[in-house]
Amino acid sequence: MTNLPNCPNCNSEYTYEDGILLICPECALEWTADPEVVEDEKIVKDANGNVLHDGDTVTLIKDLKVKGSSTPLKVGTKVKNIRLVDGDHDIDCKIDGFGAMQLKSEFVKKV
Repeated sequence: MTNLPNCPNCNSEYTYEDGILLICPECALEWTADPEVVEDEKIVKDANGNVLHDGDTVTLIKDLKVKGSSTPLKVGTKVKNIRLVDGDHDIDCKIDGFGAMQLKSEFVKKV
């Protein structure tokens, strides 16, 4: 067995490897063991834990109220060609019938 380092966040000894990442199951911190690997972009995951990329198609998993509109976005609404952005709402997209929107990745799943 290899000797993995403790978690730098909570000092847990139960870390495990997932590809190039080390993961702490206690505090959910993900980091790289190789200091030469530098992550240029933020990893955005959907509600099921799938990694999202620019241009993906997603569907809504929850009815979402839209500020300024009397009708909500319904569960199952398909959103095509998403763009990932920094900020609280990390998906930028256009939805038919509503126009330009920003969504949180926790309310969508990848198709």
